[in-house]
Amino acid sequence: MTAQANRYSHTDDAPPMRTLAELRTALRRDGYPGDLARFDEELAATDLDDLTHVREITQAYRHRVLLHRDAAAAAAISRTDHDIEAELRRKMSKAGR
Repeated sequence: MTAQANRYSHTDDAPPMRTLAELRTALRRDGYPGDLARFDEELAATDLDDLTHVREITQAYRHRVLLHRDAAAAAAISRTDHDIEAELRRKMSKAGR
């Protein structure tokens, strides 16, 4: 198991995503806009005999569903560059005192 896979844990309220059909349903209902279309495009462009690459694609989109369902993660992703820069300046200013 990779470090990325350990970052987000399965929760009881997470949709089932054990098969490609379940993942597509989860992307349709709980993914970011456009995720399902991009998932299908990436999968169609991949050699399905390359199981490592297929697994990487499915894991990435599974994590996107989990991120989208996590309110704190969704808020962090939607922050603007200006907001992050302002926070970093405040923290650096405090550390310099």
